[in-house]
Amino acid sequence: MEEKNKSLRINHKLLFTISIVSLAITIILIFTNLTKIQQVISSEENLEFPQEYRIISPEVPKEIDFAGEPVPLHKYDVYERFDREIIVNTYWHSSTIFGIKRANRWFPEIEKILKENGIPDDFKYLALIESGFENLISPAGAVGFWQFTEGAAKKYGLEINDEVDERYNAEKSTIAATMYLKDSYKVYNSWTLSAATYNAGMWGIERQIVKQKENDYYDLLFSAETMRYVFRILAMKQIFSNPKKYGFDIKEDQLYSVIKTKDVKVNYRIENLADFAKSQGINYKILKYFNPWLRGNSLTNKSGKTYTIKIPENTKNWL
Repeated sequence: MEEKNKSLRINHKLLFTISIVSLAITIILIFTNLTKIQQVISSEENLEFPQEYRIISPEVPKEIDFAGEPVPLHKYDVYERFDREIIVNTYWHSSTIFGIKRANRWFPEIEKILKENGIPDDFKYLALIESGFENLISPAGAVGFWQFTEGAAKKYGLEINDEVDERYNAEKSTIAATMYLKDSYKVYNSWTLSAATYNAGMWGIERQIVKQKENDYYDLLFSAETMRYVFRILAMKQIFSNPKKYGFDIKEDQLYSVIKTKDVKVNYRIENLADFAKSQGINYKILKYFNPWLRGNSLTNKSGKTYTIKIPENTKNWL
């Protein structure tokens, strides 16, 4: 009996020892796994995301001007309205990227026309926010890079009929826009208010000036769209002037280049634009690409007016 009790005591000690050892191993494994998990978390925190991407609030410059007119960023609402547009356009990646790419193609021509007509260079950003350099049609029927309505277009000398719509002509519509902006500046003596009239119209701005007894854009209350309008221009100016600072690291060869064209003067009737395109060594699609102002399939030209049709100098990348 004593032998049996002795054997049981040995077995109990052995089981206790095994339990202690097992518990110790389990604790060691737990701490080891916790250390590994922490290492994984730590390594993930230090990962370099693609293009060093981070979600931040983009920097608002301490000062900025529009067409030489200072923006009063010391005013709370002015600062916050500007901040909003910088954030929106910094993180509206696809739109801003396409804008940067297309601007490389269209800014040189627009800058030249603005300068020739005495309009500040900053107004090139107005065309950008209006259309993104696409031939858009707004719900109100405004058309082209500068978004002219039919009435305003005709007032400033653009031809519109079934076959021709010069609102789609980048050069002529830019010249028309400079004429409008000159007229607006004569009234308000402010390029900032002139820009605002492009959105709200001269009468819309005048009505608010009289009603509110203020004549500074930044001190006037407008509709939400007009309140944002100048700040959208300012945001694009800031981002386009410092693209890498705002995360847009676009290589030179990824920008859309200026395409060299030759001018073909036409003062006669064209029965079929597809046939005309073939005679110029291109096709109908390319003809319309470079001359979107040609709206029909023919050019009747009863008055014998001289039109300038653009043809790419080098067609090898088009055919």
